[in-house]
Amino acid sequence: MKLRLVATCLFGLEKLLGEEIDALGLKRLETIDGRITFEGEPIDIARANIGLRCAEHVFIALGSFPAYSFTELFDGVKSIPWEDWIGKYDAFPVKGHSIKSRLYSVPDCQSIIKKAVVERLSKHYGVAWLAETGAKYQIEFFLFKDTVTLMLDTSGIPLHKRGYRPAAGPAPLRETLAAALALNARPKEDVLFWDPMCGSGTIAIEAALILSNRAPGLGRSFAGENFAALPKALWDAAREEAESKIRTDSAYEVYASDIDDAILDVTYENALRAGVEEHLNIFQADVRRIKKEDRRGTVVCNPPYGERLMTPKEAEELYRDMGRAFSELSPWQIYIITSHPQFERLYGSRADKTKKLYNGMIPCTLYQYFKPKFK
Repeated sequence: MKLRLVATCLFGLEKLLGEEIDALGLKRLETIDGRITFEGEPIDIARANIGLRCAEHVFIALGSFPAYSFTELFDGVKSIPWEDWIGKYDAFPVKGHSIKSRLYSVPDCQSIIKKAVVERLSKHYGVAWLAETGAKYQIEFFLFKDTVTLMLDTSGIPLHKRGYRPAAGPAPLRETLAAALALNARPKEDVLFWDPMCGSGTIAIEAALILSNRAPGLGRSFAGENFAALPKALWDAAREEAESKIRTDSAYEVYASDIDDAILDVTYENALRAGVEEHLNIFQADVRRIKKEDRRGTVVCNPPYGERLMTPKEAEELYRDMGRAFSELSPWQIYIITSHPQFERLYGSRADKTKKLYNGMIPCTLYQYFKPKFK
């Protein structure tokens, strides 16, 4: 049974997410900002939830149609065969977004969609009232330019919550963004990967998960596991497939260092839960005194922006010091994400390439230095 599936992501991660979907052997159908529609079998819902590093949610798209009025919205929603998924006693809350559409009121859209689904299911099951005491089927609508797409959320808790990080530092980086930063740097077994401002270790851990080919969702559960149409055997098969692909013979090494010695205990505990602690070298060090080793290396870091950590003046001084210290690392590759608009001036070097990203709601730039600097 072919299904239309939708994977959402942070803005700027669509290319990397698309590559991940391709790697699963699935066919992409459409890409817009923050979401990719693709085609798959029921088992691919489990494979995507378990295996996608950059996705926030995986949805089943049940229908899409133009809606310029609440009447059109109601009729379109009611025409969808919700009974194929939602049982007589199941719960089906509604939430969503409306962008550039005439039906801009989200609460009104929620109410209309809920009413239409209730009418459809009440008639199908021959009841006047739906208890909604069973499994939860989160309905998500997306209204964009007067076209509404109705979906079921199979992930539940957002996919960036892998389960290995119950504790984090004061300015944690979302795991999906950390994975994207690591993927963008193309980590290799014979190249040292180093985050010299690791905090709770998210970038380093995600890099280690990539290098060991360990699926990010192996340590957690998903809303779709409670769907009657997605039996346990399907999820078991997807987990077995993911576990069979873990590399146990890799000799890669990842450095995770930070000036704050206290946070490193958290880094180790997170790495232990993620199953990659044996490949992480966790130690206290000042990024201003970083020294190149006699090997190939890549530095990826998320320094303070002067917002939640440090004052703006302190962050700017740090960037100057980083520029001086990192200039001695050539020909190592350097990747730095920050929201500071004058980073290159402070750092003292223009990036070879930049990429716009979002850290939560904060617009950022990834500054990429990958060409050797000759003095």
